[in-house]
Amino acid sequence: MKVLVSGSSGLIGTTLSFYLMAESHQVYRLVRSTKEEGIVWNPSEPISDRKALEGFDAVVHLAGESISEGRWNAAKKRSIRESRVQGTRHLSETLASLNSPPTVLVCASASGYYGSRGPEILTEESPAGEGFLAEVCQEWEAATQPAKEKGIRVVNLRFGIVLSSKGGALKKMLTPFKLGAGGKIGPGDQYWSWIDLDDVAGIIEFSLNHETLHGPVNASSPEPVSAGIFTDTLGRVLRRPTIFPLPAFAARLALGEMADDLLLCSFRMMPAKLTAAGYTFAYPDLESSLRHLLT
Repeated sequence: MKVLVSGSSGLIGTTLSFYLMAESHQVYRLVRSTKEEGIVWNPSEPISDRKALEGFDAVVHLAGESISEGRWNAAKKRSIRESRVQGTRHLSETLASLNSPPTVLVCASASGYYGSRGPEILTEESPAGEGFLAEVCQEWEAATQPAKEKGIRVVNLRFGIVLSSKGGALKKMLTPFKLGAGGKIGPGDQYWSWIDLDDVAGIIEFSLNHETLHGPVNASSPEPVSAGIFTDTLGRVLRRPTIFPLPAFAARLALGEMADDLLLCSFRMMPAKLTAAGYTFAYPDLESSLRHLLT
């Protein structure tokens, strides 16, 4: 399969590219700089070189401003929204205009779609929540509509917290936990839906090949856990105590609004569509994932 990947230099994109090549797919990159090898584009503008996108079997769209780097001031929030919504819309419109469009577009989305929902079990049929990330995710997924109208099969993968020792939330937690300074974050009873990075790559490849998958798909482990269980498990794997909690007010002081949408919110996603389609998780439970990543 000839696959075009945006965001290929990011945490997910790098792993995915190697994974797809190992599975004998041809991988091409959609890049932002002429100094990089690939097809150049600017997510904030319509794609001018449309011919370069002709003839791909599939497109995986992962590009977007990081939500976990820097405080969420007005400019940062605007950049998060525009990088996802504008970039996705421009890409979808271009794919819809091609003479030989791809058969499938797999586009990243996030668990933020559901907002904070306490212990409620969230499937793909659950309605959208409230808050900044919920609004962004709704607009982000809606921006793929031109591709859908063209007849391209679109899969909107709502990723949980992606676990990797090389980046993301887990990497940021490792230093204090290794020093024995980690502990419960916020109340500890909020649910965190998570996914091992290897399963992320596996789910994307599975989505490319399974024609029954379309629309929103929860890309998270079938065993979400509370934040308290998450930190206790991380401490056990690292063989470190977890006796220094991070109260909610301290998280808000350190991170501002981001703390409520990323650390203190509760989202208990279940991968109903993936399970029904027959996807087998390499790391379905948290301890096996953390031991795979950290030991």
